[in-house]
Amino acid sequence: MLILDRRSWWRQLLVWNGTALQRVFPRLVIVTLSAVALTLVREQWFPKFALLTPLPFTLIGLPLGIFLGFRNNASYDRFWEGRRLWGQLVNDSRSFARSVAVLLDDDGDGKPSPRQRQMVLRTAAFAHLLRQHLRREDDLAEIADLLDPDDMQRIASVRHRPLAVLGFLGTSIRSALRERTVDPLHVPLLEQSLRNLTDVLGGCERIASTPLPASYVVLIHRIVALYVFTLPFGLVETFHWLSPAVTMLISYAFLGLDAIGDEIEQPFGVDPNDLPLSALSRNIEIDLRELLGDNLTLEPIWPRNGILQ
Repeated sequence: MLILDRRSWWRQLLVWNGTALQRVFPRLVIVTLSAVALTLVREQWFPKFALLTPLPFTLIGLPLGIFLGFRNNASYDRFWEGRRLWGQLVNDSRSFARSVAVLLDDDGDGKPSPRQRQMVLRTAAFAHLLRQHLRREDDLAEIADLLDPDDMQRIASVRHRPLAVLGFLGTSIRSALRERTVDPLHVPLLEQSLRNLTDVLGGCERIASTPLPASYVVLIHRIVALYVFTLPFGLVETFHWLSPAVTMLISYAFLGLDAIGDEIEQPFGVDPNDLPLSALSRNIEIDLRELLGDNLTLEPIWPRNGILQ
């Protein structure tokens, strides 16, 4: 996620890394050069050659801007829902770990029992595995100190690793009930927390696996491309040698809006404007380890070059 210095308006204007301008710069250069070529031909060699007036582009530009606005709203809804789900994951992980620490019997000396510790660390592993699942990563070494060897062996052989960890947690609750280390009346509370984690998993998968319809996105790309490449034909008659500059400014607006919709449509990736899942999952692990009373060596993930992963 791109982190801006909101205290300086001028500094925000000069940001390059992670902005829409960085993404559309090659396209913007091509459009501007084509406008320069057309202007040169019209002004230098064929000054009486009749071209279009700005009216058709004015009529098309307004609905195109509205169309792009609707598309970006749809993309931002996906982005915000993803952030809401990960916020829910943070809260549900803390709630489940707190319930485990309070409702299950400890060792009698105030320290977590081995089962309590195992369940809390499994919850932290779930956050990391969910992030890897959404980003199509495969790094079991990251959770090697959160799961015991048996869990690691089983995790390595399954396809859906976050769901497998939820299964491990359900098995731990059943074992605790069988061994009478948890009151049967408290089991529904723990199960509800697992259902909440399952809902987060399903919601994130729904966003990741269901992009906006391809025909809808392709149509927008084509209309925007057609508009910006033909725009000089409607401007050169009025602006003459200034038409390339005017074309560049207008094209930056339309190409930039189009690029923003593309980038935030899938919020779980590693683009500069995607959600900082690495930082969120690390914070979950730190919080849960603190609940266990561990001496932490982990540090939160901080922005690097203005971008928080």
